[in-house]
Amino acid sequence: MSLPKGLAEDVSKNLVMVARLIDEDPEAAYAYSKIALRLASRVAAVREAAGFAAYANQKYSEALAEFRAARRMTGSVDLWPVMADCERGLGRPEKALEMAGAAEVHKLDKAGQVEMRLVAAGARRDMDQLDAAIVTLQSPELASNSVQPWTARLRYAYADALLAAGREGEAREWFAKAVESDKDGSTDASDRLAEIDGVEFVDAFVEDDEDDSDTVTDAEVEAEVEAEVDDEVEPQDDVSVVDELDDEDDDIEDDDEDDGVEAAAESEEDVVKDDVLLKEDDDDDKN
Repeated sequence: MSLPKGLAEDVSKNLVMVARLIDEDPEAAYAYSKIALRLASRVAAVREAAGFAAYANQKYSEALAEFRAARRMTGSVDLWPVMADCERGLGRPEKALEMAGAAEVHKLDKAGQVEMRLVAAGARRDMDQLDAAIVTLQSPELASNSVQPWTARLRYAYADALLAAGREGEAREWFAKAVESDKDGSTDASDRLAEIDGVEFVDAFVEDDEDDSDTVTDAEVEAEVEAEVDDEVEPQDDVSVVDELDDEDDDIEDDDEDDGVEAAAESEEDVVKDDVLLKEDDDDDKN
């Protein structure tokens, strides 16, 4: 279906933004997909983009509806694996397995068939059928030494299923193979392998901090200086200082009063002595 030039440009801009943001900002991609859907809901590419945007935001019911619409418009089976995975997301693994056995799977290209195998194995695991999941993933594509776009994900899924089944030795082997084929880092196979080997990654900056633990920092020097000052001069509040000054003044006043009393006593004693002498002189004169 063709669109008027101006409308086609607007729709195209929104679809470009969906493709650009779907991995790093799924919510923003979803918002752009809704705009494109409002502008051109009868365009298969728009319905497909809207489906993937909804799928990235775990809106599986909405995604499945959009994928079905796109499939009706094009007649293509390319979306069959992701439609089956939406069934898993909706809690219907049995439906996903039913789709994995449908005739449409044979019409898929090699990448689509591998993707369908991954979905089917995931459905088996949803149903706690670990051994069946492992068998589902065993295939010529898994055994091949050729590295294809799907190889890392297929090996990773197989290793993860083996580990879940308690087959740690085999799981380690396949995680290592997944690392070898994961050139773009699409999986965390290296982390899983390190976890099995008991390797613990330490942040280099944290390690440097621990190594420099004996180094005295400026803050520690400042704290030490303040502590020394505190030891030499104990802090006193204003009230205690005033009290000490008042005590000193009281001591001075008491000393002055004592000196005054002593002086007065001495003067009085002198007066008494003078009176006695004068009295003796008067007696001598009379005689």
